Amino acid sequence: MTDCGLDHLFRHQYGKMVSILTRIFGLENLETVEDAIQDTFIKALQAWRTHPPDNPEAWLMQAAKNRIVDLTRKLQAEKKRVPKLESGPSSIALQELFLDSEIVDSQLRMIFTACQPALKSGDQIAFALKTISGFSTSEIAGALLLKEDSVKKRLTRARQTIQDSGISFEIPQGAELQLRLEMVLKVIYLIFNEGFHSGRTDILIREELCGEALRLSRMLMDNRHTRAPEVYALFALLCFHCARLRSKISESGEIISLEEQDRSLWDRELMLLGDRAMNRAVETERYTRYHFEAAIASEHLQANTYQQTNWHRILRWYTMLYQIHPSDFTRLNMAMVQLQRGEAAECKKLLDAIDPQNLEQRAYLYYGLLAEYYHKQGEKEKCLQNIDRAIGLVQNQAERAYLEQKRRSFV
Repeated sequence: MTDCGLDHLFRHQYGKMVSILTRIFGLENLETVEDAIQDTFIKALQAWRTHPPDNPEAWLMQAAKNRIVDLTRKLQAEKKRVPKLESGPSSIALQELFLDSEIVDSQLRMIFTACQPALKSGDQIAFALKTISGFSTSEIAGALLLKEDSVKKRLTRARQTIQDSGISFEIPQGAELQLRLEMVLKVIYLIFNEGFHSGRTDILIREELCGEALRLSRMLMDNRHTRAPEVYALFALLCFHCARLRSKISESGEIISLEEQDRSLWDRELMLLGDRAMNRAVETERYTRYHFEAAIASEHLQANTYQQTNWHRILRWYTMLYQIHPSDFTRLNMAMVQLQRGEAAECKKLLDAIDPQNLEQRAYLYYGLLAEYYHKQGEKEKCLQNIDRAIGLVQNQAERAYLEQKRRSFV
């Protein structure tokens, strides 16, 4: 197996293994568990280069089981636990923890542990990305636009807070469940965004992260305690976005605008899956940002051609989104829609109300849209000034190439 293949398997299996072993040994031994799993993958990388297993996932799961006994010895519990784990009724209980349903339960416990209110918001996200989705420190730094040292501090602080606070490894109940669920959805949303529009310079789309976000939201949706309208709405949103993935980038790695995308490549099964989830999502009187964002994504999918896009309805959804979740990103999207509708004055009014610094690493989008506005107004100098500013700010190579091509069309 190649290093790339093992890396993909690592991400897929890491969260499962951490969750199962933490359920057995407790959160107080989380760091030891993580070290043991890291060691298991290092050994796998070395062994598989010459003798790859027929079933790598089963190999890793068996390795995880073996590590349970090793960890028990390391934690100086031989007399109390090793005999019980190796034979008898406790051995059966151990095997049951590796059933698919129990693996999912363990992962749900880990998700809600990561989103404990005792942890700071930034620490919650970093910890979740690490323990649930197997992000490396550098990947977390890229996703959160932080330095690696800052990420390491957040992870250390999160583990220490969990240990000091005596947090339970469980799914909360009642009112606490609803509060914690909001943070869980935020983390999943962030994981998806890093896949759909990566913060890395060398790649724009990371399909494995989009798939991970879909998997996590599906787990919530399938659990009777955690399924809720906002969970269905988020799942629908992710399905709608994932349906367009194959049409966003050309074979040569170039960005294809929504107007020029081949709509026959859009995944109909994902669209139907999203529609079914959306039908469940609207069985409520309380709509969230995920409801409105899913509605916007759905509008694009319903249009047979770009010219048939119902920009009026999209503007309505954005307006409703802004009312419950005001941000300059939403304002920017509303300005884009107004430009598409031919409402140049309304577009400029919205752009003037935006502080580009609030868009942080995405500030280039503001200047790119401003360039589009001036191009439509016939103000060539201002158009080129702003597209040049956008090019100067963009980090991703594919997006820079796209803006440079756009600049050539303005000249």
